[in-house]
Amino acid sequence: MSHLKKLSARLLLSLSILGVSTASQAAITVSGDVAKPGSVAFTPGIRLQDAINEAQPNPEGYWLAGAWLHTPLLEQQTRLKVGVLFDLKMLQRGAMLNNNDALASLAGRLFEDISSLPITMRKVAVLDPVAVEVGFARNFLLADGDQLIYPTRTNSVRVVGAVQQPCTLPFRAQQQARDYLDSCPRLAEADADFLWLIHPDGRYQRVAIAAWNRQDGIYTVAGSTILVPVKNSNIDLPTPDLNEQLAQFLATQPLAEVAP
Repeated sequence: MSHLKKLSARLLLSLSILGVSTASQAAITVSGDVAKPGSVAFTPGIRLQDAINEAQPNPEGYWLAGAWLHTPLLEQQTRLKVGVLFDLKMLQRGAMLNNNDALASLAGRLFEDISSLPITMRKVAVLDPVAVEVGFARNFLLADGDQLIYPTRTNSVRVVGAVQQPCTLPFRAQQQARDYLDSCPRLAEADADFLWLIHPDGRYQRVAIAAWNRQDGIYTVAGSTILVPVKNSNIDLPTPDLNEQLAQFLATQPLAEVAP
């Protein structure tokens, strides 16, 4: 087997391990809260509006949480997931060497949680049918195998990361992101100065929450996820980008198509 073939085989094996399908779809798939779920024939030049018009999303649906899974992002997001898992494993081993059992346990739990999540290839885009039609949002070109997902409306907010256990809490209008932490106890290994707010449209941001740096007026919307970051300031555990990459990867996960 040539060197090129070996590299190709390794890539296919890695994608298989990570739960990524490499089969060609030959169509655009639209699912969730739409009148006509199913496949839309892929033709060169097909755009978001074409698939949206075919599927007819629910006029009263939760368009804010719509997700576009864009096949050209496979390699980029595969590298992201591998990098997050590598850093978590490094954090776990470093904590064990420093006899920090609590941090090692947290890193191990997060490693298992991230391992179980799929590589979605989500691309951030506005999927509001009206905004796309009138030109307020970009009418992107689609790729063969892309998927559009319109989740049903949810009324909850998730809190994950350096917490005693992940929490699903009722969404409360006009409640600031940091206030949800009162109902989901943090671990001693949590970063007390910041949290990461992951919006249901795939955007994410760091929010300052300590007394010395507090940002006011940062609110959640239904379907948001709050990531409580891991305290990783120890120079012996060099994972400075871990929390941001965790937030970035979690932001690629769409809401469920059907409310639980």
